[in-house]
Amino acid sequence: MALTHRSPNLLKPLSAAALSLAQPLRRPFSSSSDDDTATLTVETSVPFTGHRCDPPSRAVETTPRELMSFFRDMAKMRRMEIAADSLYKAKLIRGFCHLYDGQEAVAVGMEAAITKKDCIITAYRDHCLFLGRGGTLVEAFAELMGRQAGCSKGKGGSMHFYKKDSRFYGGHGIVGAQVPLGCGLAFAQKYSKEEHVTFALYGDGAANQGQLFEALNMAALWDLPAILVCENNHYGMGTAEWRAAKSPAYYKRGDYVPGLKVDGMDALAVKQACKFAKEHALKNGPIILEMDTYRYHGHSMSDPGSTYRTRDEITGVRQERDPIERIRKLVLSHELATEKELKDIEKEIRKEVDEAIAKAKESPMPDPSELFTNVYVKGYGVETKANGNLRLEQIGKKSQLYSLEADSGKISNPLPQEIGRRVLNINADL
Repeated sequence: MALTHRSPNLLKPLSAAALSLAQPLRRPFSSSSDDDTATLTVETSVPFTGHRCDPPSRAVETTPRELMSFFRDMAKMRRMEIAADSLYKAKLIRGFCHLYDGQEAVAVGMEAAITKKDCIITAYRDHCLFLGRGGTLVEAFAELMGRQAGCSKGKGGSMHFYKKDSRFYGGHGIVGAQVPLGCGLAFAQKYSKEEHVTFALYGDGAANQGQLFEALNMAALWDLPAILVCENNHYGMGTAEWRAAKSPAYYKRGDYVPGLKVDGMDALAVKQACKFAKEHALKNGPIILEMDTYRYHGHSMSDPGSTYRTRDEITGVRQERDPIERIRKLVLSHELATEKELKDIEKEIRKEVDEAIAKAKESPMPDPSELFTNVYVKGYGVETKANGNLRLEQIGKKSQLYSLEADSGKISNPLPQEIGRRVLNINADL
């Protein structure tokens, strides 16, 4: 049975801005020239709300090129997630899978305000953030399907995307555990005297985790350049925020730490907020950003997403707050592109996604020996393969030889019960 108590804030940003349905996204707009690098000034849908800080201006500077890139990038993210849904239902993706469709404005807006030298760390809803950091569709789909060409070599799956060269540190499955790690990254940046920051993302469900407050306390004590981003999609798994949090004003949760509430469905508002937060964190230490956003899918693929909320609620958010439609209507109303040109872009993206899936399927599954790699730091529990066998060299302890019999063809399943038994034996020896 769907809950009858619905958060009054889900549809509030547009009504608060007194936007009509006839012209839902036409905003004050100015331009100095017609080329795609001209500086445009666009007003955010609603004002920012600050806690212990003066909010930034609602006037956001952008360019036609940036707006078009927002549309393309969000459309690509949306299509990737829809395709992942189909692959999961076809049993080509196994295990946990959490989709990001509806929340794309957070990913693209944040990237527009920072550089690849700034760090990002997030929870398990990580596919689109990986794409925003410069990851490819092939790497994403290959990882989702557990293939060698995946960004984590097929060993991480949906929840553990990773791209170290762009300072994207995952993809974490333990609720809230990425926040202390993010503060650790910020500590390293300050220790190294870097002029960069770390964005640690978490959901409203994780906002009640004790480790979050412990990490925030340390970050405040040491004035770390840490930006905690609460992606408030209003449901922690199947629990509405009003049932889990006595105070759902997450941007105020830091008490002594400044905070800012942002319309997380408005890519330009996210960009402005992240730019403001980065400047603040480099000078004054941590800050909390609460992104008011919404997910269209359920919590994970095992959740239909309609038992604890009404279909009318989901439809209403799609119609009034969809981040891609915001940009589409902004582009069209100021004649930066035609409807046909935008539809052609979406067709190109569908083709690009289909080609990436086909290429990802060609990638082989990881070799069985990969079961034992990337467990220890190199040199501390080294794994080597010799003569079709896997040798575990244990520092300070006797070495033992365990044959996987993979090369002989006796093992057809990459993770047979026999291997599991031998792994247990190894662990017992260690």
